Amino acid sequence: MTTSIFFDDALRMLVNAYWISAILLIAASGIGLAVIETIEKTGER
Repeated sequence: MTTSIFFDDALRMLVNAYWISAILLIAASGIGLAVIETIEKTGER
């Protein structure tokens, strides 16, 4: 019994992983910028 994966299924998984990682990167950078902005505002008092 061989477990093989078709090329279009593998390509679809790679594309999904790419989009998920891109969305997570944008979300994480937004959160990081918000944290940095908050730290700077508290330091200006």
